[in-house]
Amino acid sequence: MTNFKHSSNTIIKYPIITDKATRLLENNKYSFIVDPSCDKIEIRTSIEDLFNVKVIKINTCHLPKKQKRVGKYVGWKPKYKKAIVTLAKGDTINLFAEN
Repeated sequence: MTNFKHSSNTIIKYPIITDKATRLLENNKYSFIVDPSCDKIEIRTSIEDLFNVKVIKINTCHLPKKQKRVGKYVGWKPKYKKAIVTLAKGDTINLFAEN
């Protein structure tokens, strides 16, 4: 067994909810922003532990930093890592809270 350097709560930062990400929900694929230093095995175990689901496949990519402008001020959004997680049939994650 591998010694993990992160806990499950620090690996998964938050879900991505965009138009493309919500279209992927139809295929049982969920998108998350994750810690850039984590590998796919750590992401898989943290998703399975947090949500009690079976992960089939994980696709990851490092996205570059982007320049943002607010009026005359120019700044940078930091680079981040995105993970697209494919779950087994019948498993779901409830991303939208029901009140």
